[in-house]
Amino acid sequence: MPVISFTQELNKARQDHYAIPLFNVFDQFGAEGVYQAIASLRAPTIIGIYSGFATQPNTRAFTAYLRTRFADLDVPITIWLDHGASVDQCLQVIDFGFTDVMYDGSKLPLEENIANTYQIVQAAHARGVGVEAELGHVGSGDEYDQFGGKALGFTDPHQVGYFVEQTGVDFLAIAFGNAHGLYKGEPRLNLDLVKEISQMVSIPLVMHGGTGLSDDQFRGAISCGIAKINYATNIINAATDNLKKAAGQPDANMFTIPGGIQAAYYDWSCRLFKVFGTAGKA
Repeated sequence: MPVISFTQELNKARQDHYAIPLFNVFDQFGAEGVYQAIASLRAPTIIGIYSGFATQPNTRAFTAYLRTRFADLDVPITIWLDHGASVDQCLQVIDFGFTDVMYDGSKLPLEENIANTYQIVQAAHARGVGVEAELGHVGSGDEYDQFGGKALGFTDPHQVGYFVEQTGVDFLAIAFGNAHGLYKGEPRLNLDLVKEISQMVSIPLVMHGGTGLSDDQFRGAISCGIAKINYATNIINAATDNLKKAAGQPDANMFTIPGGIQAAYYDWSCRLFKVFGTAGKA
């Protein structure tokens, strides 16, 4: 099955109360771990490329590899720009073969975020590509006690309807106590805010920052309207630990060491497919 935009898949997830994960991959080893997990559990999946890596000289070639490799699966797959840094970057990766993009204008004034998102939506929709935007600001977990723990940066529900109407965006990332990376302090999610926003708009809602949350917190967020969950830090840390262990073995070599990356991605993908309810949804 060719990679496709996930507008339909995420609307289905929202309606049926499960979530589809985005896994950021950086090389073929991580991609292969996700591939094997998808094949095992038949879970529709979002393959993410972080914006900082989307500027690398091999991005077009890596995208072609991902499109070719995942087309072998009879499971819906999309290639998604994560945290697109500019209008130009979002439009460029569409030319590379990305099938969905996120534009992150969360640090901009509202009207500038709207204007940039609208421009991307118009160009992306003409190419059959879906667009995610962020309203409110999901910060970094190492500063959590300074913002998320104090409900700073949370998405303003009074702006949501206006933002979605003015931009025509397909998916909306919201801030409700979630954070990127490891949380400094205990993560506290405002699920009432998620539920309120979900009742205001019909598009799928997105949660960034899953590392450190409990299975019950994930299930609670999904039940309130979250349909897409970005997950990275725990996988990256597990892959790093695996590489260190493999490199320390007496028979370590360039062929055995990278398997630790694949194993981390496989294990975490399988685990999260089950927690999010994605397994078997292809």
